[in-house]
Amino acid sequence: MDIVVHEADAGAAVLECSGRLNMVSAPTFRETVAKVVGDGRSRVVVELSGVEFMDSSGLGALVGSLKAARQAGGDLRIAAPSDQVEMILKLSNMDKILRTYPDGDAAVTDWA
Repeated sequence: MDIVVHEADAGAAVLECSGRLNMVSAPTFRETVAKVVGDGRSRVVVELSGVEFMDSSGLGALVGSLKAARQAGGDLRIAAPSDQVEMILKLSNMDKILRTYPDGDAAVTDWA
């Protein structure tokens, strides 16, 4: 999995992810979010349009990262989930907890 971190308005960070968010890449994803939150950006947008596959480990990483962001006084939002990721979020009812947006700009603008 590749993760590119961008700074955004409203003190947010946008993580553009591509590849597979699974058992192998979930620890790296968690570490990246922890570093971003530790650096003072507790508002995290995870852009998932390039993620072609996510399993339960990836879902757990998203939930754990949401918890880390909220404990730091922020939030975590999902932007542009791929069809497979959106299906996993809906089947697990996590789409009710992890707010999704059509793109990263929409998620950041909602904070402003």
